[in-house]
Formats: sequence, structure tokens, C-alpha cells
Amino acid sequence: MEVCYQLPVLPLDRPVPKHVLSRRGAISFSSSSSLFGAPDPRQLSQRRGAISYDSSDQTALYIRMLGDVRVRSQVGFEPERRSSHPYRCIDFRTLHTRLGCLSGTDSAPERRVHRLLSFQRYLHSSRLLRGIPQQIPLHLLDEDYTGQARCMLEKVGTWNFDIFLFDRLTNGNSLITLTFHLLNQYGLVELFQLDMVKLWRFLVMVQEDYHSDNPYHNAVHAADVTQAMYCYLQEPILAKSLTSCDILLGLLAAATHDLDHPGVNQPFLIKTDHYLATLYRNTSVLENHHWKSAVGLLRETGLFSHLPAEDSLNMERELGSLILATDISRQNEYLSRFRRHLDQDNLCLSNANHRHFILQMALKCADICNPCRPWELSKQWSEKVTEEFFQQGEIEKKHKLEVSPLCDRDANTVGNIQIGFMTYVAEPLFAEWARFSDTRLSQTMLGHMGLNKASWGSLQQEQTLVSEEAEPSTSGTDTEDGATIARRDSNAATTAGGTSSKEIPQGSRES
Repeated sequence: MEVCYQLPVLPLDRPVPKHVLSRRGAISFSSSSSLFGAPDPRQLSQRRGAISYDSSDQTALYIRMLGDVRVRSQVGFEPERRSSHPYRCIDFRTLHTRLGCLSGTDSAPERRVHRLLSFQRYLHSSRLLRGIPQQIPLHLLDEDYTGQARCMLEKVGTWNFDIFLFDRLTNGNSLITLTFHLLNQYGLVELFQLDMVKLWRFLVMVQEDYHSDNPYHNAVHAADVTQAMYCYLQEPILAKSLTSCDILLGLLAAATHDLDHPGVNQPFLIKTDHYLATLYRNTSVLENHHWKSAVGLLRETGLFSHLPAEDSLNMERELGSLILATDISRQNEYLSRFRRHLDQDNLCLSNANHRHFILQMALKCADICNPCRPWELSKQWSEKVTEEFFQQGEIEKKHKLEVSPLCDRDANTVGNIQIGFMTYVAEPLFAEWARFSDTRLSQTMLGHMGLNKASWGSLQQEQTLVSEEAEPSTSGTDTEDGATIARRDSNAATTAGGTSSKEIPQGSRES
């Protein structure tokens, strides 16, 4: 029998709650709101991702993927009216299943409702079932698997933690299980008197709102970042300084930092005139959306509703400050400030503002720590994120848009993208982190990154040699060889002396 659902798994020593309140009333359903790309319910929806590259700053490789919106009236979201634009009709949910634009005549109120739903909600459940654990018999999960997951959680603070294996052992619920375990391990559930049902419902909805068909920006990535964040929180200089509130915010920010990530980046949204880009004035569009989405879930579940209103609002603001720090277009800004503090030796972790800044830097490190993992894990992450880059390039080609740098599958490889990312982004950041926290973990991360960079370089050389060996010899000088080359390239003609077509730049061959 084929099982078509996933089981959201509670902490392995706790039973599944019998009753979970249904999710209601947090989404604006204004029929006058015209949002971007109404989905076709008859189509199987897909989402894809991308990378952006700012040519004005050679060290800023943007790996933040930007996407469409989930409008929440309770947290101040108001949809912007859209002006006409040639790319408005692109439906991000069906870009890889069909090519073409949705008809503008399909504007029935019931169709407009779907535009306000997140992709995962649209596919998986009705609003009335939102956040309710799916009822799958527990015996479908092999006890050996849950036992192995428990064993892995005992070593959750090790840097070689295999999040891919853990996700399989938890039946695809790594983010829920890991985050709940860490909150319990720190005693935060009891300390902040968090309602267990509300917390569980919150984590279920967070995991649901990550798009599982994104190769990279999915719930497994969020779980990986959360595990890395835990490793940093355990560093001696932080462990003795951070408050319980700092730790709670750090873990929640890691778990929600890419919430509802649909798989297209900020420049793509800007050039297609997506209203989110207008809403956030082309600044940290994705990160603002992640933050507002997380706040929406906090309010929908009432997770902090028992706290004084001022405390709850402060926590929401600080959560946003952490998530916004992951905008890699601001990498140099944060890195320069971090370096300046270290040079002047004026970081004082008894100061709340300084602690918050260090939490921002820790989350930034956790977000891009893949190059610092052991090769077996790092390689998998590199391939996944590069696949999202290339998928955006394919989308741009299909819709006759300019292909973003690093997104052209024919012009880039996983190796050269990763080597560039390590050189200009990862190495400077982790070098400064090692200055701040000169521990075994920091040296391990730098060591892995050096080995991984060398491994990608070796693979690049091997691929280059194989490519050169596969090319037929074009060194002949007789006319017959030149004609053979010309017939192989329909855009080239035979040139005097049989010159190789490889030596003639594309677009400049004489006919």
C-alpha cells in the first residue's frame, strides 16, 4: 500500500497530541486584491530556485532566493495593486510544467482565494486542517528507525551530524523533531511556559510552509541551519554569556529563516515587477517575507500569547532582526562591523546589543556553513543549491529573460560556483568567526572548507581533462578537415586553411 502522507513526529519520547486547534482567520481573503500568478488547481504545481549576482560587488554572491507572498492581515500585510507588466502573467507554480501565461479573464472570487495561499497549504490541506498532524498509524514507522533517530539526537552537537540521514529516520520531519528536542534540552518550554500543543502546532506549520520540492531551500536546509546554530550556541564564549531569551530567539530564527521560500530570487522578482518587491521597496524582499511569515505563524498559534504584549512584540522584532541579517547582499556591511569590533577588542557580551549582534553573525555563519561541513555532506548541499541556480536560468530562458549570472547550466559548473562562493563569501566570514571564537570547532570548519575547496578544484581539473580528450582533433590544415568541422557546426562555414571552429568566436564567423 502506498502511503501518501508524512507523519509529523513528536519528540520521540512523547505521544502525538490528540487534539490540535485548527488554523483559522489569519489570511486576508479580499477579492479586490490582485496577487501575482493565480495557480491552476488542475495543474500539479512546482517551484524552482535561483541565484543572483551583483556585478558591482565581486564578493557578494547572492544566494537568497525570493518568492511570492502569503498575505496575513493580522501582521500588517497589505497587498499592493499591480500595474501592467509583460511578465506579470508568469505563474511560478507551473513554470516547469508548462510554458505560457495564465488568462487574465479567470478572475472568479474562488480562484482569487487560492492566490493568497502559500504553495504548501494550497497542495496539502484545507485551512480547517492546517497544522493538524496527519493520522498515520505509528506502526508504519519502524522502531529501528526511531531508535536510530534517538541515538543521533544524543550527538546533535557534533559537527559531522548527518541531517540527511536524520531526515530519513524521522520520516521527513527533521525540522520538527530537531527543533522540539533542542527547545526541550535547553529547558525553554518550561522556562517560558510554552503550551505544548501550541508549540507543536507552530512547528508543524513551519515545516509545512517550507517547500519540499525546492532542491535546496526546504525544511531539511532549515533543520541543518538549526543544528549548526546549536553548535555555535554551545561554544564556550557564547554558552556562558547568552540568556535564555537569546537562545530561544536564535533557535526560532534558524528554524524560520527561509520560511515559505518558493524558489526565485530578488532580482527576478524585481525585473518581473512582482508586488512584493514594491511592498518591500526592493530591499531584503525575501528576508522580510520570511520574518513576516514567521510572525504570522506565531500569532496564529498564539505561542507567545501568554506573555505581556510588549514582551511578545519585542521578541517578534528581535526575531526579524536576526532573519534580516541573513540577507547576503548585506554581507560586507555585517562583516566590516564584525571585523571592526574584533580589531578594537570592544565586544562586551554583557551588553544586550552586542549579544544580539553576535547572534546575527552566528545565524549568518549557520546559513552558509555548507562549505565547512565534511565533504560527503558539503558536496550534497553544493549540488542541491547549484541545481536551484540552474533551474532559475532555465526559467529565464523559457521566458526570454536575461539569464542571471551563475544560473546558466551551459556556462557554469558546480565546482567553479562553489570555489567562487568559498573564496569571496565563506572564507572571509569564517576567518573572522575563528578570530572571535578560536576553538576546535572553528578550526575544524576552516579545515573542512580548505579541503572541500581543493576537492572541487581537483574535480574541475579532471572535468577539464576529460572534456579536452573528448574533443576531436582540429589541428589539420587541409580543406577536407575544415569542411568536416563546418558541417558539424551548422552556423560555421569552411574557413581558409581549415581553421578550427572552436577558435572562431560565436557570432563572428564569416559566411
